[in-house]
Amino acid sequence: MGATTLIPVEEYLSSVYEPDCDYVDGQLEDRNVGEKDHSKLQFKIQLLLSRIPGIFIFPELRIRVAPIRFRVPDVAVYLTEPAEQVFTTPPFLVIEILSPEEPFSGFIRKLTDYSAMGCPNIWIVDPVRSKAYRYEGEAVSEVHDTFCTTDSRIAIELAHLWQ
Repeated sequence: MGATTLIPVEEYLSSVYEPDCDYVDGQLEDRNVGEKDHSKLQFKIQLLLSRIPGIFIFPELRIRVAPIRFRVPDVAVYLTEPAEQVFTTPPFLVIEILSPEEPFSGFIRKLTDYSAMGCPNIWIVDPVRSKAYRYEGEAVSEVHDTFCTTDSRIAIELAHLWQ
């Protein structure tokens, strides 16, 4: 087994990756993007969210979830726009879209990072099975009719996602 080369945070932040990738404890982690179903669903989510006043929507933005850990969620939502270029403020809502190639254990680590940084609303969407889930307190539960944030400020009827 070969040695793993760690990448300094500064190098990650000053580099451009296509597609962008997560940075976890000095190592790059690929994100599964680029599939048609993923892209269409991400666009539809952003379109539905754009109808809600008073929120700021950021697709595929680097967020520092821990000192040497950065995640790039499919969609992040803030109630006020952070001033920094690489956000350190926890999002109000993170939405991740499942990809058939992504290992579930790695996906759960990503959700745990968002929760640990203080993100109160974490939604998961599965375009292959047309299912939606909420991640709360290290548990994943299926959502059947409407995604709704903990304070009901943001709500999306799931039927609109699958149309």
